[in-house]
Amino acid sequence: MKKPILPPTYFILAIVLVLALHFLFPIARWIRLPWSLVGAFPVFVGVVLNLVSDRQLKSRGTTVKPFLPSTALVVDGVFGYTRNPMYLGMVLILLGFAVLLGSFTPLLVAPLFGWRMDARFIRREEEDLAAQFGSAFDAYRGRTRRWI
Repeated sequence: MKKPILPPTYFILAIVLVLALHFLFPIARWIRLPWSLVGAFPVFVGVVLNLVSDRQLKSRGTTVKPFLPSTALVVDGVFGYTRNPMYLGMVLILLGFAVLLGSFTPLLVAPLFGWRMDARFIRREEEDLAAQFGSAFDAYRGRTRRWI
């Protein structure tokens, strides 16, 4: 059986694409030093979101891998603000890198990455959670946004 490509692989490829677009097709510099250093903030927030989310899922004894069944529905902590804090964290990191680099084309990667994660992972994960946790997941989905 073929192993599925997991979100971290897509994320690494997206970082490579951000760098390639910046160095090969920068089009225009829209933000320069020292202002581009503002990009460090979304990178920091994105890293923290991923670390906190990972710790929270593991502390509840459930998986972070999207193709494995969840053993717990986590609805508090960072999951009380967004249903997908890890994907949101990755998008923030990509946006932060684009701002740090300061050219226009890398900005295109973050929304494309978010769209791909939604199409490839999030919708299926949410279908699985709805099937597994029923009304508890429906209530959670009703009060917590998918992204922010």
